[in-house]
Amino acid sequence: MDIKIVVIGVGEVGYNLVKALSKVDFDITVIDIDEEKCQRITNSMDVHGIVGNGASQRILQEIDMSNTDYLLALTKVDEVNLVAAKSAYEMGAKKIICRLRNTEYSHKHAIITPEQFGIDHVVYPEKAAQRDIENLIRETSAIDIEEFCDGEINMVGIQIDHTSPLIGRNVKNVELSNPYVPHKLALIIRENTSFIPRSDTTYNKDDIGYFIGKVKDVPEIQRMSGKPAFKVKNIMILGAGKIGRLLAKSLQSDYNVRIIENDHNKAKKIGKSLSDTLVLDADGLDIDFLSSENIEQTDCFIAATENEQTNILASLLVKHYGVKQVILHITTTNYFRAVRRIGIDAIVSKNISAVNEVLKLIRSDQQELSISRFEDLDVDAVEISLSPNCLYLRKRYILDQIPDELCVASISRNNEIIIPNNYTEIQSGDELLVIVKEENISKAEKLFQ
Repeated sequence: MDIKIVVIGVGEVGYNLVKALSKVDFDITVIDIDEEKCQRITNSMDVHGIVGNGASQRILQEIDMSNTDYLLALTKVDEVNLVAAKSAYEMGAKKIICRLRNTEYSHKHAIITPEQFGIDHVVYPEKAAQRDIENLIRETSAIDIEEFCDGEINMVGIQIDHTSPLIGRNVKNVELSNPYVPHKLALIIRENTSFIPRSDTTYNKDDIGYFIGKVKDVPEIQRMSGKPAFKVKNIMILGAGKIGRLLAKSLQSDYNVRIIENDHNKAKKIGKSLSDTLVLDADGLDIDFLSSENIEQTDCFIAATENEQTNILASLLVKHYGVKQVILHITTTNYFRAVRRIGIDAIVSKNISAVNEVLKLIRSDQQELSISRFEDLDVDAVEISLSPNCLYLRKRYILDQIPDELCVASISRNNEIIIPNNYTEIQSGDELLVIVKEENISKAEKLFQ
């Protein structure tokens, strides 16, 4: 029986989510008030489209909601999402996931809560972006960080610069020559294409390598790659929008934080709420202003305005002036690959964060596996418990014999985390973290379950 999914709102988040979901045999219906957006998605994907207001009961009644497995309310307007969620709940939708921008609904003393609208899970894109940016600040030479196993393991993306000692060496050689730096190279992005590396894959200049290791070993992995972390003291944030304010509030007690906002009224207002942050009422693209603020002494610059062209230009500008770490926020996901190539240290997108979160929820429900989808990397992280009767144990394989398309990145056994090498023995009941392309998830299931 087909899984029925209704998506309300096909902007950046909705479009990219449907794009990922349409690769699987789901019955998908999209609703958007913008006819052009509906046509764009129905012309390029096998989905049904309805033009109309997703909060309208009349529109929602066109759908058999009692047989809808997932209702995804993903418009940019919280009120539309909440009303749509409540209506769908009353009409019998089985599971409701809602995108919200206003974090007031999650406060401990909130009068109105998502649960009152029948919502099962809330996605806060700006909070997800804030979390991703703060992780990058703590691991300054990384361009991307993902957490697994309750935060005990990190997957760290590192750009292989021309000075890296890894260039020209293969994966197996690097693992063997660094026995005290347990790590697994799980993924490489090369010329905008991602792939699971083999043991004989050679590191090339400008590769982005995604290394998996225990949190305590990440600094050594960075040093091994020729990109040691450095201590951040001075942070400058461009833009006092939602992300900028969340960051400043969270970081101001541990760092010297300055935030630039060219809207005089907004700058004045947030200055009162951010007591330990210096709020600068100025244009972040003004070179004279940046020079007067000693931009070259800034350790970390975060471009987080609501205008991504401004963010891109500001990032390039401050990088030219020698800022050590530049983090760029963009919303248009089509820019992601192009921007990676222009020399910015790290890129974060609240929309990609939201898409990955929703995909993880849906796919984990359906496949009885914990699956984390990383849409920007085109890869999945699958957590599998090794069955005693699985093919791997019956055939008495070793890790060196598994298909090249699978990377067993870590093993959890009796509350211990093991980063395996090719000769590590896997036992029944082990919890495996497997990095794999979406089309090869079934191979991991057949081998280990």
